Amino acid sequence: MNARNVAFSRTRLTELMVPSFANFGGKVHGGVILSLMDKVAYACASKHAGAYCVTVTVDGVEFLQPVEVGDLLHLDATVHYVGNTSLVVGIKVTTENIKTNEVKHTNNSFFTMVAKNDEGNPVQVPELELSTHEEMRHFVTAIRRSKMRKESQAKLKQDYDAFIPKEDFTLLENQRCSLTFSKSDM
Repeated sequence: MNARNVAFSRTRLTELMVPSFANFGGKVHGGVILSLMDKVAYACASKHAGAYCVTVTVDGVEFLQPVEVGDLLHLDATVHYVGNTSLVVGIKVTTENIKTNEVKHTNNSFFTMVAKNDEGNPVQVPELELSTHEEMRHFVTAIRRSKMRKESQAKLKQDYDAFIPKEDFTLLENQRCSLTFSKSDM
């Protein structure tokens, strides 16, 4: 299987934000943007893999600025990392005001995708050819992000399994919650 460079699968999706995409506050609903991000991640990953790809994880979705009805939403996706059957697709989302030509960066995100065959089994993906220092930085950062996510999940599970109500009461001090039972009920 031949390696493919980053440019091979680079994908841009542009969509006009119409009134039916608005939430109750009059801005574009975050779910609409997430759906479009998933769509562009699928297109980018599937092009690199040459196979159907499914979303496994989504990292780093933080909406930095609202998206307005009437704006063009641009979603730029590139493969940042490949494993044996998985790929990490980095997505940069920007909006463009058609009247003023103002461009705003609204968020970045990272979708981990897995390539599947027609029977639904994972299949190997082509290697990623890194041609620039930035592409190498993206690849290494994806490795670090995955490692940090796994460590964080293990730590949260460990903390959850080690939960001892009496000892953890101090964590609730100065928090926005109230207890309807007493410590003596423990």
